[in-house]
Amino acid sequence: MESFLADLHIHSRHSRATSKGLTPRCLAAWGEIKGLCVVATGDFTHPGWLAELKDALVPDEAGLLRLADTSGLGQEIPWLPETRFAGTTRFLLSAEISSIYKRGGKVRKVHNLLYAPTFEAAERLNAKLAKIGNLVSDGRPILGLDSRHLLELTLETDPLCFLVPAHIWTPWFSLFGSKSGFDSIEECFGSLAREIFAMETGLSSDPDMNWTLSALDRIRLISNSDAHSGEKLGRESNRFTGPASYQGIFDALRGKAGETAFAG
Repeated sequence: MESFLADLHIHSRHSRATSKGLTPRCLAAWGEIKGLCVVATGDFTHPGWLAELKDALVPDEAGLLRLADTSGLGQEIPWLPETRFAGTTRFLLSAEISSIYKRGGKVRKVHNLLYAPTFEAAERLNAKLAKIGNLVSDGRPILGLDSRHLLELTLETDPLCFLVPAHIWTPWFSLFGSKSGFDSIEECFGSLAREIFAMETGLSSDPDMNWTLSALDRIRLISNSDAHSGEKLGRESNRFTGPASYQGIFDALRGKAGETAFAG
């Protein structure tokens, strides 16, 4: 069966402490070098980055995005032969929200990943989030928005939009964070907990440890690079079996079709 690698959590140059050389073309070149079929765009909530994505990328036939112009792609990594580049990298719209809010007498700091099937869906979600906080100051905006409310807004935007809790074991900024998180999915997301079907374990996570928690038995676990530069793409990624499409990734993460597994 067909399989492919996907890195589903990265950032743009509009996020703090990221390479200023990050562009869609740079990501496409490095994605191809790293053997990644699908790379998340990161930071679609940032107006400047979303405008750049819309200018550089066009939809493909599978619900993903590709470069509109692949000519001269070798100039992005000039020390490698240009003949190595075929412009095969596909993109999936993603963003990360830093939710900092108070619940149960405690300050919560939870990072969540958002995914959207189209530019139109991303823009509708951005319009809702812009009413809550500043989307311009950082590619990973900090919003005083409860994670459950963020999930609700995401689900209302489009049937194919979804939310994945990010790096769930990070002490300060995650769902299960010991310093500012929660003790269960249900505690964090309440009546919408069943809408969480995938979680990102994070770079420092031990896969064998993750499976010892029975609360995650129904959850698809993924791990990504959280790259802040093109060179860091794919340092962790996910192997999917099935079609390289938005619907295929969505179905695999929901457990409806295909499989995911860690890839180093």
